[in-house]
Amino acid sequence: MKQLYTKWGRELNPEHILEEYPRPLLVRESYINLNGRWEYAFTKTFRRPEMFEGTILVPFSPESILSGVGRQLKPDEYLWYRCSFSVSLQILRESAQHRLLHFGAVDQSCVVYINGREAVRHTGGYLPFQADITDLLIEGENELAVVVKDLSDTSYHARGKQKLKRGGMFYTAQGGIWQTVWMEDVPKNHITELIAEPDFDAGRVKMTVKSEKPSDMQIQIYPARMQLREEQNKGMSYREEQMNKSPTQDPLICVEGTSNKPIEIMLPEVHPWTCEAPYLYYFTVKMEKDVAQSYFAMRTFTVEKDKGGIPRICLNHQVQFQKGVLDQGYWPDGLYTAPSDEALIFDIQSMKDMGFNMIRKHIKIEPQRWYYHCDRLGMVVWQDMVNGGGQYRSWFVTYAATVLSWRNVKVKDGFTRLLARQEKAGRLEFIREMKETVRLLKGHPSIAAWVIFNEGWGQFQASKMTEILRNEDNTRLIDQASGWFDQGGGNLQSIHNYFFKLRIRPEEHRATVLSEFGGYSMRKEGHSACLTQYGYGIFTDERLLNKAYRKLERDVEKLIPKGLCASVYTQLSDVEEEVNGIFTYDREVQKIQNSEAMGK
Repeated sequence: MKQLYTKWGRELNPEHILEEYPRPLLVRESYINLNGRWEYAFTKTFRRPEMFEGTILVPFSPESILSGVGRQLKPDEYLWYRCSFSVSLQILRESAQHRLLHFGAVDQSCVVYINGREAVRHTGGYLPFQADITDLLIEGENELAVVVKDLSDTSYHARGKQKLKRGGMFYTAQGGIWQTVWMEDVPKNHITELIAEPDFDAGRVKMTVKSEKPSDMQIQIYPARMQLREEQNKGMSYREEQMNKSPTQDPLICVEGTSNKPIEIMLPEVHPWTCEAPYLYYFTVKMEKDVAQSYFAMRTFTVEKDKGGIPRICLNHQVQFQKGVLDQGYWPDGLYTAPSDEALIFDIQSMKDMGFNMIRKHIKIEPQRWYYHCDRLGMVVWQDMVNGGGQYRSWFVTYAATVLSWRNVKVKDGFTRLLARQEKAGRLEFIREMKETVRLLKGHPSIAAWVIFNEGWGQFQASKMTEILRNEDNTRLIDQASGWFDQGGGNLQSIHNYFFKLRIRPEEHRATVLSEFGGYSMRKEGHSACLTQYGYGIFTDERLLNKAYRKLERDVEKLIPKGLCASVYTQLSDVEEEVNGIFTYDREVQKIQNSEAMGK
């Protein structure tokens, strides 16, 4: 496979790696970024190595070229990391502060040590975790060590599109630390979570400030702040007011209350969040010695019947056709980890410029900054749960399922062996991680829908999962089973179609969506990672590719009056062999142009 680089990867400065504040929904001034060069070693046993092999650039996984390693972490190995940081215990004690250590994501299981003593262990390669390491610290230099085990697709753990033997629609497996590692200092009784639940119809927001013990607090809500956008020769760059700076405007409202108790706040003025005007309310919470900032938006996503009795997706009770694109979140130089914040922005803004108003984030959880950019740029998100389970049986979940779906043959999802969900531990883990995913991301106003299962990969008891998910969040739409093995629940009848003539059969209560289609492929010499190519319809001429895409767009548009409510084109960029992207894998060439540029 040819190694490709994005422009952001080529320009990477190892001394300044992903330094932006990683948690936009709970921002403090205290922020110590630990990204950078760490030591690493591979071992065959769970024993700390006597010698480390070299340096790795965290948070890039060892399989990525940007890590400086370029080596696969195998299921029978352990990956060890080590770095050091300085601490003044005197200052911590005098200020009565606690030191928290955060990991954005480590794939799959890990144990974290501070000065040789265990601080925390975690399993779940897509979710963040933290530890209070105050009692493990010493004066001066401290050692942080992490050991990682990644079973990849040899176990039932969540894995997304990762596969040790990549090919086709499955991509290079990556492991280890792949999101920002950072620390912050907080008071002993500090804000642990900020929950803002907007009630669009009532013009109010319910605020809950979580803390270890109830304390008096003050909440100040501010209007949206200016976002500055600069055009450059290629792509976009953005300068934005830092969220951890004091707001320059006077607050719209100021309320007092007690942490751990919900407070309902009526807004003096309601500015709806839309794709065209993504208005955000920022707020500051002061509780004892702790101060944190966050934001929310006033909007609601619903399914409502139009004048003809057809269920439609609505934003703020206005019918919105959600024109979406599938996004795998893979990068040729960083794999799961984007080389920079600007790279994340480029993908989102480029899709807006293409005329899309929605991105389906495909079986991957991004760093929270990706969702923050969708919030502030006005891009609707459908968020997939990350799939897991045993080895998938392609003859059943791909080939047979495609034909059965086209013929509208319903198949129950109780066949745990055929759907690769035999292990009870794996089913329980999926439920736990589904709940954690919702709790992590539900504060982002851009998220319109949760997608539980995709094409039967590790699917089980979808109706029960829908009930569990609804209890976690009843404010968003649910796509119970994207593609096939539909059990009739959720808010969406979710169809995949790559091979047949487009058609729909609208239902009485659920909105009908084309949640995957297209996938037209074209290999671009010099910008393709593989000689082989995978996709749905192969083109060698860019003009013919665009002509076919325009026709497909028109075919979709004809279905909207008949009841189609959303579409998701496959896909945003090429990934390895799968060269059906609007952009090439390196984001250097835009193969499909927007309608205005090409002319309809």
